[in-house]
Amino acid sequence: MRTRGTPRAIQRDVADPTPSAGQPSSLRAEQVAQTRAALVAAGRRLFGQRGYAETSVEDLAREARVTIGALYHHFPTKTALFETVFEAVHMELLAASARAAEDAADEVELLALGTEAFLDAVLERDVQQIIIVDAPAVLGLARFTELDERYAFAAISEALRAADAAGQLRVNDPDTLARLLLGAMTRGAMLIASSPEPAQTRHAVARSFRDLLAGLGGRL
Repeated sequence: MRTRGTPRAIQRDVADPTPSAGQPSSLRAEQVAQTRAALVAAGRRLFGQRGYAETSVEDLAREARVTIGALYHHFPTKTALFETVFEAVHMELLAASARAAEDAADEVELLALGTEAFLDAVLERDVQQIIIVDAPAVLGLARFTELDERYAFAAISEALRAADAAGQLRVNDPDTLARLLLGAMTRGAMLIASSPEPAQTRHAVARSFRDLLAGLGGRL
């Protein structure tokens, strides 16, 4: 049976977060941070391997080597832990995109290389499961879109403004176009996730994204 909600008996098991006498607050803070990190790492592994629906609260606590009470102390629901994992994976993808675009010749190439790094990550089964398969359903479309834009929207919009200022692209509304490009990336990732030939689909999506930028005046 899978645990739902936060039973009162479990709530009573949660340790008092106030540092005990003689225990330095810094040590307590470090222990709290380590427990939280262990839970996020456990969620990253299990949600990625099994999917959200097939991962129970008991599974997560066991994987993190903590009590269920400790899990509920940090995350009131399984969904709250999933959301934190989703954000952590998003940060990984953003960092990978930034690394891939370090040597870009201009802002247009930066956008293309960053997108291709994202598509490469979607080939990884665990990333695909968390970001593409589960997140829209678990978080709901509104929250999924909000978090999706939180980490990538500003960077894409800034790159579009810079490309327009440099005459590399013709962009009338960078913010709207940034959101449309984010939607195209997400749809491309869904195509990869559902494809019998993911690698081939990844290359097709990347080519189409470059074609899209080229249509805006990019020199690709």
